[in-house]
Formats: sequence, C-alpha cells, structure tokens
Amino acid sequence: MIALSDYLIVSAILFSLSVAGIFINRKNIIILLMSVELMLLAVNMNFIAFSYYLNDTAGQVFVFFILTVAAAEAAIGLAILIVLFRKRHSINVDDISEMKG
Repeated sequence: MIALSDYLIVSAILFSLSVAGIFINRKNIIILLMSVELMLLAVNMNFIAFSYYLNDTAGQVFVFFILTVAAAEAAIGLAILIVLFRKRHSINVDDISEMKG
C-alpha cells in the first residue's frame, strides 16, 4: 500500500521542478507553459491523494475544475504563441513586450 507521504513527496518534487523551470528558463514560452501545467499537475496529485485518504470526493471535484482551467490556459497560451511566432518568427518571452500598441 502506498502511503500518503509518498504521494506528497512525488507532488513536492513535481512542484519543485516546475518552479525551477519557471525561474531558470524565462526565455522560452513553451517551457514556461509546460512548467505551469506541471505545477497544476502537482496540485491535482495532492487533491487526489487527500481525497482518497480522507474518503471525501470534494478533492476530486476540485481536480475537474483545475483541469478545465488548465485546458483553457493551454489553449490561450498556444494561441498567443502562434500569433507571436507569426509576427516575430521567434518564441522568446522578450518579444511579447515589443508587441504593445
């Protein structure tokens, strides 16, 4: 049987990797989006683990809402990425601030 602490450790590792991905790489939009998705995955894992061990379905309901927000965030982020690439032929974060106005 896998203990609750095992799930929390894996979730903490995923969350730490995503925070490191955000802070280390601030140039590439795709890696930033992947880091945010990984962060949401770590939060979802916590919700599912606590929901299972507490025999409460509220955590699983929150996971559905988070997955919906994550899908919308990915769609909007990729749309912005496509527009940026068409205008600047680059996917650097610095090029977004040049598109003002």
